[in-house]
Amino acid sequence: MKDEDKVFKALADASRRSLLDRLFANNGQTLTELCRGLDMARQSVTQHLEVLEAANLVTILWQGREKHHYLNPFPVYQIYARWIRKFERPRLKALHNLKDTLERQKGKDDE
Repeated sequence: MKDEDKVFKALADASRRSLLDRLFANNGQTLTELCRGLDMARQSVTQHLEVLEAANLVTILWQGREKHHYLNPFPVYQIYARWIRKFERPRLKALHNLKDTLERQKGKDDE
């Protein structure tokens, strides 16, 4: 499986996206910290983290006996650069043109 496919697979699951959100809010959490407040078994969190690690969305740093998980945003940026950015400019231009058209029509209606 290509790296890009691993990222899409990892991001396809709401639980994994939730874990990424938690790391974004507080990077460098242990498994115990990540499990706190989740309605999910520790083993399930571990399995989701393994998928995120395989996609390189999470990196691990051992500090003594504790394993800390860190968000790696670069694969998400690569998805953005490859699949999203190219669609932004035309869409933003269309929205800008629509706004201008509506403002011109409003101006004519007010006359």
